[in-house]
Amino acid sequence: VVLPCRELAPSSTMLRTFSLVALVAAAGAMKAGPTRSAFSAKGGVARAVESSASAALAAAFAATVATDSAHALTKADYNSLTYDQIKGTGLANKCPQISGTGSINVGGKLSKFNEMCLEPQEFFVIESSTDKKGVTKTEEIPGKMMTRQTYTLYGVEGDVTTDGGKVTLKEKDGIDYAPATVQTPGGERVPFLFTVKNLVAKGTEGSIKPGLKLAGDYTVPSYRTGLFLDPKGRGTTTGYDQAVALPALQAGDDAKLFKENNKVFDVLGGNVQLSVESVDAATGDFGGSFISKQASDTDMGSKEPKTILLKGVWTAHIPGIDE
Repeated sequence: VVLPCRELAPSSTMLRTFSLVALVAAAGAMKAGPTRSAFSAKGGVARAVESSASAALAAAFAATVATDSAHALTKADYNSLTYDQIKGTGLANKCPQISGTGSINVGGKLSKFNEMCLEPQEFFVIESSTDKKGVTKTEEIPGKMMTRQTYTLYGVEGDVTTDGGKVTLKEKDGIDYAPATVQTPGGERVPFLFTVKNLVAKGTEGSIKPGLKLAGDYTVPSYRTGLFLDPKGRGTTTGYDQAVALPALQAGDDAKLFKENNKVFDVLGGNVQLSVESVDAATGDFGGSFISKQASDTDMGSKEPKTILLKGVWTAHIPGIDE
């Protein structure tokens, strides 16, 4: 008896699962290295086996990203991988994927949040220009991230309260800053310090659930610290007071040279809008998308800051639910 059947296309979840299994298996083969045999004495054969394992690992990771490029791995997927399996793949720069439509009522022992992750995915430099008629136009210029994959914030933690009956997140600690640089189509490179330091984000709802909107301001510290010296040896707490090769020029009233010599630790600001789209009430995980605007680097006071617009995804965790 021949039964009719139809071809089934594998789902993205199946493909991601198979790719993850292949990634772990390939990493294990790479760590194990060539087996002892009659041919192991020949270095060429050993190198070929090791090269094959490396190629399999790279192919498995490529398949993982290609099958579901819009989403990262789940938290369980990340927890199943070792450091060596994640190292060099770029997965450490991505926030975990959260799913669920539950709700979390904060308060009591559920008054903290941790493991907050913010992963910017789109980068813009906001610039204003004035035409001949005196009309000012603001434009969002798309930028390309030039920094290697270390610009995601992770491990941010703080307090979660219900201020006035609305959910409020108050950032306290964690890896809450990351220096980065974007390049505009014209070739200009704009450095900035991606951060959410001292964030106080107030929500529109009394519980954490899909549809919750949070917004608030945060502090943007200086891109450079006090011990930084510019190419001419000038700094804030150390170094020269001025470029020693140009004493006559700097004796005048040149405002531009004054800014170059007078190094300052600028503390500027930014604001962020957080949207909750998924909540896993069983584990205490939640997340969604965010949009933030903040100031760029000022080169320690010598340049006017630009406005950086970032769009991406974020996740966080309420400890105590899964304990």
